[in-house]
Amino acid sequence: MQNFAPIALFVYNRPEHTRRTLNFLQKNYLAEESRLFIFSDGARNGDEENVKAVRELANNISGFKSVEVIERERNFGLANSVIDGVSRLTATYGRTIVMEDDVLTSPYTLQYFNDALCKYNDQEKVMHVTAYMYPIDHSNLPETFFLRIASSQAWATWDRAWKNFEPDIDKIIARFDDQLKYQFELEGGMNFWKHVMEFKHRRNNSWAIRWYSSVFLNKGLSVNPALSLIENIGHDGSGVHSGVSTIYKGSINNFRIKEFPEHLEEYRPGYQAVRHFLKHRKGSYLQRGMRYLNHVLTKLKMHKN
Repeated sequence: MQNFAPIALFVYNRPEHTRRTLNFLQKNYLAEESRLFIFSDGARNGDEENVKAVRELANNISGFKSVEVIERERNFGLANSVIDGVSRLTATYGRTIVMEDDVLTSPYTLQYFNDALCKYNDQEKVMHVTAYMYPIDHSNLPETFFLRIASSQAWATWDRAWKNFEPDIDKIIARFDDQLKYQFELEGGMNFWKHVMEFKHRRNNSWAIRWYSSVFLNKGLSVNPALSLIENIGHDGSGVHSGVSTIYKGSINNFRIKEFPEHLEEYRPGYQAVRHFLKHRKGSYLQRGMRYLNHVLTKLKMHKN
């Protein structure tokens, strides 16, 4: 009998997002066979009522093999909460699926994660599985392929891989030279190094950029679907680290993925498709201006409410 991976769900102060995330997760075909661990961060000043509402939702959820709610007494912050939760579950179960409170899943998302986790369980080079894919043209791509990027919207990993996570940004920076930075940024396709330096100078508190760096520096690969198995509903300005954006919004794959790559190397056509999207994702100056205006108006509306 297969031992399905536990799910780590990180929540904070968004009851409606959490409700929708849980509702979609419940409808997954393997939900009843999966252990759900809900990590609820402690409230900052002013967030007490929303955190209370989220915890009430979490403590009344059903439809899973088991549910455990971990209520933080203090505010860890998302990065520390994720690092602690993933470390705890991978050490106990050997693997884990990781989600936040703004992810809508396909009915086959848990199946996809578990299939990939089983297939590559003993492949040291495969360090990460993601359920997200950028809105690229997937018509000529296989169902899944390997990339160097460790996308963090909904993902999974093994204890053997997570042990390579390096939290110290100075140790990460010391291992990069100019050529590695260029490859890390997809040959100029995405400004990932900027995120590294922003963390260094305390302008963000990202666990994700440190995890991608750790995977990249260990020459690791991530499993990616050609068509996303999730939709992120957090780009509405409500998230701790997210603004208002539709750049990364795509369609959800609603059928079971059955094909996974055998050759442990980055798939060049998939890489080129992702690189092209990221390099041109912001569009024209007019499109950028319209998105910025939408961002400002949405923020003003949220502030009034």
